[in-house]
Amino acid sequence: MITEELLNILACPLCKTDVRLEGDRIVCTTCGRRYPVRDDIPVMLIDEAELPEGPKKIHG
Repeated sequence: MITEELLNILACPLCKTDVRLEGDRIVCTTCGRRYPVRDDIPVMLIDEAELPEGPKKIHG
């Protein structure tokens, strides 16, 4: 379980800004990258992050 105390000291490794917990992901409040939590351990590696979804493009 990720505690509030741990969230307060974590930062996005790319932006160096605050993060928040959303389900089983830690999300950067600036860039929106989503970092996984595995076995209650945050994996704060840029290469492991999911990119935020951008606006969907409509073709046709």
